[in-house]
Amino acid sequence: MQRYKIIHRTYYNYSKPVTLGEHRLLLRPREDHELRIESFKLKSIPEAKILWYRDVEDNSVALVDFHQKVQQLIIESEVIIQQYNENPLDFIVADYALYYPFEYKVSDKFLLSPYMVLPNQASLQLLNSMILNLFDRSQKIQTYTLLQRLSAYIFKRFTYNVREEPGVQTVEQTLALGSGSCRDFALLFMETVKCLGLASRFVSGYLHAPLMSSQVGSTHAWAEVYLPGGGWKGFDPTIGDIVGADHIPVAISMLAESVPPISGLYTGNAKSTLDVGVWVSKL
Repeated sequence: MQRYKIIHRTYYNYSKPVTLGEHRLLLRPREDHELRIESFKLKSIPEAKILWYRDVEDNSVALVDFHQKVQQLIIESEVIIQQYNENPLDFIVADYALYYPFEYKVSDKFLLSPYMVLPNQASLQLLNSMILNLFDRSQKIQTYTLLQRLSAYIFKRFTYNVREEPGVQTVEQTLALGSGSCRDFALLFMETVKCLGLASRFVSGYLHAPLMSSQVGSTHAWAEVYLPGGGWKGFDPTIGDIVGADHIPVAISMLAESVPPISGLYTGNAKSTLDVGVWVSKL
Protein backbone atom coordinates (compact mmCIF):
# COMPACT_ATOMS: atom_id res chain seq x y z
CA MET A 1 0.00 0.00 0.00
CA GLN A 2 1.22 3.49 -0.90
CA ARG A 3 -0.10 6.76 0.55
CA TYR A 4 -0.37 9.94 -1.51
CA LYS A 5 -1.27 13.51 -0.68
CA ILE A 6 -2.91 15.65 -3.37
CA ILE A 7 -3.40 19.40 -3.08
CA HIS A 8 -5.45 21.06 -5.83
CA ARG A 9 -5.85 24.86 -5.77
CA THR A 10 -7.89 26.86 -8.27
CA TYR A 11 -8.05 30.67 -8.46
CA TYR A 12 -10.54 32.59 -10.59
CA ASN A 13 -9.90 36.33 -10.77
CA TYR A 14 -12.40 38.74 -12.32
CA SER A 15 -11.73 42.24 -13.70
CA LYS A 16 -14.93 43.50 -12.07
CA PRO A 17 -17.28 42.18 -9.36
CA VAL A 18 -19.41 39.30 -10.65
CA THR A 19 -22.23 37.25 -9.18
CA LEU A 20 -21.29 33.60 -8.83
CA GLY A 21 -23.83 30.93 -9.66
CA GLU A 22 -23.85 27.19 -9.12
CA HIS A 23 -20.53 25.36 -9.53
CA ARG A 24 -19.98 21.62 -10.03
CA LEU A 25 -16.80 20.15 -8.55
CA LEU A 26 -15.24 16.82 -9.44
CA LEU A 27 -12.34 16.70 -7.00
CA ARG A 28 -12.93 13.67 -4.76
CA PRO A 29 -11.05 10.53 -5.93
CA ARG A 30 -13.07 7.42 -6.81
CA GLU A 31 -12.95 4.90 -3.99
CA ASP A 32 -12.92 1.16 -4.70
CA HIS A 33 -11.01 -1.96 -3.64
CA GLU A 34 -7.78 -0.43 -4.99
CA LEU A 35 -8.11 3.11 -3.60
CA ARG A 36 -9.29 4.36 -0.22
CA ILE A 37 -9.63 7.93 1.00
CA GLU A 38 -7.98 8.52 4.35
CA SER A 39 -8.97 12.18 4.63
CA PHE A 40 -10.55 14.79 2.39
CA LYS A 41 -10.92 18.55 2.86
CA LEU A 42 -12.69 20.94 0.53
CA LYS A 43 -12.97 24.67 1.08
CA SER A 44 -13.83 27.75 -0.91
CA ILE A 45 -13.51 31.51 -0.62
CA PRO A 46 -16.18 32.81 -0.40
CA GLU A 47 -17.61 30.07 1.80
CA ALA A 48 -20.74 28.32 0.63
CA LYS A 49 -22.85 25.29 1.44
CA ILE A 50 -21.72 22.13 -0.34
CA LEU A 51 -24.14 19.39 -1.40
CA TRP A 52 -22.77 16.01 -2.45
CA TYR A 53 -24.29 13.45 -4.79
CA ARG A 54 -23.32 10.55 -7.06
CA ASP A 55 -23.93 11.12 -10.76
CA VAL A 56 -25.12 8.52 -13.26
CA GLU A 57 -21.56 7.20 -13.72
CA ASP A 58 -21.00 7.04 -9.95
CA ASN A 59 -18.69 10.05 -9.75
CA SER A 60 -18.70 11.95 -6.47
CA VAL A 61 -19.95 15.46 -7.30
CA ALA A 62 -19.97 18.53 -5.05
CA LEU A 63 -22.54 21.21 -5.87
CA VAL A 64 -21.72 24.68 -4.58
CA ASP A 65 -24.19 27.54 -4.96
CA PHE A 66 -22.58 30.88 -4.10
CA HIS A 67 -25.07 33.58 -5.23
CA GLN A 68 -22.86 36.47 -4.12
CA LYS A 69 -20.68 39.15 -5.67
CA VAL A 70 -16.90 38.67 -5.68
CA GLN A 71 -13.80 39.55 -7.65
CA GLN A 72 -12.02 36.31 -6.77
CA LEU A 73 -13.05 32.71 -6.26
CA ILE A 74 -10.70 30.22 -4.59
CA ILE A 75 -11.39 26.49 -4.40
CA GLU A 76 -8.95 24.17 -2.66
CA SER A 77 -9.06 20.45 -2.02
CA GLU A 78 -6.63 18.37 0.00
CA VAL A 79 -6.85 14.60 0.06
CA ILE A 80 -4.79 11.74 1.43
CA ILE A 81 -5.39 8.39 -0.21
CA GLN A 82 -4.25 4.82 0.25
CA GLN A 83 -3.39 3.24 -3.11
CA TYR A 84 -3.36 -0.57 -3.36
CA ASN A 85 -2.95 -0.88 -7.14
CA GLU A 86 0.74 -1.71 -6.83
CA ASN A 87 0.72 -4.48 -9.43
CA PRO A 88 -1.52 -3.33 -12.30
CA LEU A 89 -0.82 -6.47 -14.34
CA ASP A 90 -2.22 -8.75 -11.64
CA PHE A 91 -5.48 -9.64 -13.40
CA ILE A 92 -6.78 -12.47 -15.57
CA VAL A 93 -8.63 -11.89 -18.82
CA ALA A 94 -11.47 -14.32 -19.54
CA ASP A 95 -10.46 -17.11 -21.91
CA TYR A 96 -12.76 -15.96 -24.72
CA ALA A 97 -11.31 -12.42 -24.60
CA LEU A 98 -7.66 -13.35 -24.27
CA TYR A 99 -7.07 -12.88 -27.99
CA TYR A 100 -8.43 -10.21 -30.30
CA PRO A 101 -10.85 -10.20 -32.03
CA PHE A 102 -13.55 -11.33 -29.62
CA GLU A 103 -17.17 -10.47 -28.88
CA TYR A 104 -18.51 -9.32 -25.53
CA LYS A 105 -21.23 -11.49 -24.02
CA VAL A 106 -24.72 -10.27 -24.91
CA SER A 107 -25.53 -9.16 -21.36
CA ASP A 108 -22.25 -7.24 -21.08
CA LYS A 109 -22.59 -5.68 -24.52
CA PHE A 110 -25.98 -4.22 -23.63
CA LEU A 111 -24.54 -2.45 -20.58
CA LEU A 112 -21.36 -1.44 -22.40
CA SER A 113 -23.09 -0.08 -25.50
CA PRO A 114 -22.84 3.64 -24.45
CA TYR A 115 -19.06 3.18 -24.28
CA MET A 116 -18.89 1.58 -27.74
CA VAL A 117 -20.49 4.31 -29.87
CA LEU A 118 -18.36 4.78 -32.97
CA PRO A 119 -16.92 8.21 -33.85
CA ASN A 120 -18.15 10.17 -36.86
CA GLN A 121 -17.42 8.88 -40.35
CA ALA A 122 -14.43 11.18 -40.95
CA SER A 123 -12.76 10.10 -37.70
CA LEU A 124 -13.64 6.48 -38.36
CA GLN A 125 -11.78 6.46 -41.67
CA LEU A 126 -8.70 8.15 -40.19
CA LEU A 127 -8.59 5.81 -37.20
CA ASN A 128 -9.04 2.68 -39.28
CA SER A 129 -6.04 3.81 -41.34
CA MET A 130 -4.03 4.26 -38.14
CA ILE A 131 -5.06 0.80 -36.91
CA LEU A 132 -3.43 -0.72 -40.00
CA ASN A 133 -0.08 0.39 -38.53
CA LEU A 134 -0.70 -1.52 -35.29
CA PHE A 135 -1.34 -5.10 -36.36
CA ASP A 136 -2.44 -7.43 -39.13
CA ARG A 137 -6.22 -7.89 -38.75
CA SER A 138 -5.99 -11.31 -40.40
CA GLN A 139 -3.97 -12.65 -37.47
CA LYS A 140 -4.85 -13.12 -33.82
CA ILE A 141 -3.10 -10.99 -31.22
CA GLN A 142 -3.36 -10.97 -27.43
CA THR A 143 -5.91 -8.33 -26.45
CA TYR A 144 -3.69 -6.76 -23.81
CA THR A 145 -0.75 -6.68 -26.23
CA LEU A 146 -2.86 -4.83 -28.81
CA LEU A 147 -4.04 -2.22 -26.29
CA GLN A 148 -0.55 -1.70 -24.92
CA ARG A 149 0.78 -1.38 -28.48
CA LEU A 150 -1.81 1.32 -29.21
CA SER A 151 -0.87 3.24 -26.06
CA ALA A 152 2.83 3.07 -26.95
CA TYR A 153 2.11 4.05 -30.57
CA ILE A 154 0.38 7.30 -29.54
CA PHE A 155 3.15 8.04 -27.05
CA LYS A 156 5.86 7.62 -29.69
CA ARG A 157 4.16 9.17 -32.71
CA PHE A 158 2.60 12.29 -31.18
CA THR A 159 4.11 15.27 -29.39
CA TYR A 160 2.82 16.13 -25.94
CA ASN A 161 1.79 19.74 -25.36
CA VAL A 162 0.44 21.41 -22.24
CA ARG A 163 -2.80 23.08 -23.26
CA GLU A 164 -4.33 25.45 -20.72
CA GLU A 165 -7.38 26.31 -22.80
CA PRO A 166 -10.54 24.33 -21.95
CA GLY A 167 -11.98 21.56 -24.08
CA VAL A 168 -10.67 18.51 -25.89
CA GLN A 169 -9.29 18.39 -29.42
CA THR A 170 -11.19 16.31 -31.92
CA VAL A 171 -9.56 13.17 -33.29
CA GLU A 172 -9.12 14.95 -36.63
CA GLN A 173 -7.33 17.87 -34.96
CA THR A 174 -4.93 15.66 -32.99
CA LEU A 175 -4.07 13.56 -36.05
CA ALA A 176 -3.55 16.65 -38.21
CA LEU A 177 -1.44 18.49 -35.63
CA GLY A 178 0.50 15.44 -34.51
CA SER A 179 0.33 16.79 -30.97
CA GLY A 180 -1.98 17.26 -28.03
CA SER A 181 -2.45 17.22 -24.28
CA CYS A 182 -3.15 14.21 -22.09
CA ARG A 183 -6.90 14.62 -22.54
CA ASP A 184 -6.48 14.79 -26.33
CA PHE A 185 -4.42 11.60 -26.33
CA ALA A 186 -6.95 9.89 -24.05
CA LEU A 187 -9.75 10.70 -26.50
CA LEU A 188 -7.66 9.50 -29.46
CA PHE A 189 -7.03 6.21 -27.64
CA MET A 190 -10.71 5.85 -26.69
CA GLU A 191 -12.03 6.40 -30.19
CA THR A 192 -9.48 4.01 -31.69
CA VAL A 193 -10.48 1.31 -29.20
CA LYS A 194 -14.13 1.79 -30.17
CA CYS A 195 -13.17 1.24 -33.80
CA LEU A 196 -11.81 -2.11 -32.65
CA GLY A 197 -15.25 -2.97 -31.24
CA LEU A 198 -14.26 -2.60 -27.58
CA ALA A 199 -15.73 -0.45 -24.82
CA SER A 200 -13.69 2.51 -23.62
CA ARG A 201 -14.24 5.49 -21.35
CA PHE A 202 -12.47 8.71 -20.36
CA VAL A 203 -10.83 9.16 -16.95
CA SER A 204 -9.71 12.38 -15.31
CA GLY A 205 -7.60 12.47 -12.19
CA TYR A 206 -4.06 12.97 -10.98
CA LEU A 207 -0.65 11.50 -11.76
CA HIS A 208 2.26 11.28 -9.35
CA ALA A 209 5.34 12.16 -11.40
CA PRO A 210 8.31 11.62 -9.02
CA LEU A 211 10.55 14.19 -10.73
CA MET A 212 7.84 16.84 -10.51
CA SER A 213 6.27 16.14 -7.09
CA SER A 214 7.58 19.41 -5.61
CA GLN A 215 6.58 21.51 -8.65
CA VAL A 216 3.27 22.97 -9.71
CA GLY A 217 1.45 20.39 -11.82
CA SER A 218 -1.99 19.92 -13.31
CA THR A 219 -4.71 17.34 -13.54
CA HIS A 220 -4.22 14.31 -15.78
CA ALA A 221 -6.34 12.19 -18.11
CA TRP A 222 -6.21 8.68 -19.53
CA ALA A 223 -8.60 6.01 -20.83
CA GLU A 224 -10.01 2.70 -19.62
CA VAL A 225 -11.01 -0.36 -21.63
CA TYR A 226 -13.39 -3.06 -20.43
CA LEU A 227 -11.67 -6.47 -20.47
CA PRO A 228 -13.88 -9.44 -19.54
CA GLY A 229 -12.50 -11.06 -16.41
CA GLY A 230 -10.29 -8.08 -15.63
CA GLY A 231 -12.85 -5.29 -15.61
CA TRP A 232 -12.09 -1.67 -16.53
CA LYS A 233 -8.35 -1.37 -17.09
CA GLY A 234 -6.56 1.92 -17.60
CA PHE A 235 -4.10 2.80 -20.37
CA ASP A 236 -2.22 6.09 -20.46
CA PRO A 237 -1.08 7.05 -23.99
CA THR A 238 0.66 10.15 -22.61
CA ILE A 239 3.28 7.86 -21.07
CA GLY A 240 2.66 4.85 -23.31
CA ASP A 241 1.90 2.40 -20.52
CA ILE A 242 -0.77 0.73 -18.42
CA VAL A 243 -2.21 2.73 -15.53
CA GLY A 244 -0.64 1.92 -12.18
CA ALA A 245 -0.28 3.06 -8.59
CA ASP A 246 0.79 6.59 -9.55
CA HIS A 247 -2.55 7.22 -11.28
CA ILE A 248 -5.34 8.51 -9.05
CA PRO A 249 -8.76 8.52 -10.77
CA VAL A 250 -11.33 11.15 -9.86
CA ALA A 251 -14.06 10.99 -12.51
CA ILE A 252 -15.01 8.78 -15.45
CA SER A 253 -17.29 9.44 -18.40
CA MET A 254 -18.22 8.14 -21.81
CA LEU A 255 -17.73 11.76 -23.00
CA ALA A 256 -14.26 13.26 -22.72
CA GLU A 257 -15.50 16.85 -22.39
CA SER A 258 -18.01 16.22 -19.58
CA VAL A 259 -15.74 15.83 -16.52
CA PRO A 260 -13.74 19.04 -15.93
CA PRO A 261 -12.61 19.35 -12.29
CA ILE A 262 -14.54 22.62 -11.84
CA SER A 263 -17.35 24.06 -13.91
CA GLY A 264 -19.82 26.81 -13.17
CA LEU A 265 -21.43 30.10 -14.06
CA TYR A 266 -21.13 33.75 -13.20
CA THR A 267 -23.03 36.83 -14.31
CA GLY A 268 -21.47 40.22 -14.86
CA ASN A 269 -19.58 42.24 -17.46
CA ALA A 270 -16.08 41.08 -16.53
CA LYS A 271 -13.15 39.14 -17.90
CA SER A 272 -11.82 36.19 -15.95
CA THR A 273 -8.41 34.59 -15.51
CA LEU A 274 -7.66 31.13 -14.18
CA ASP A 275 -4.69 29.84 -12.21
CA VAL A 276 -4.43 26.18 -11.17
CA GLY A 277 -1.88 24.38 -9.05
CA VAL A 278 -1.71 20.65 -8.35
CA TRP A 279 0.81 18.95 -6.07
CA VAL A 280 0.93 15.14 -5.77
CA SER A 281 3.41 13.67 -3.30
CA LYS A 282 4.12 10.30 -1.73
CA LEU A 283 3.88 10.10 2.06
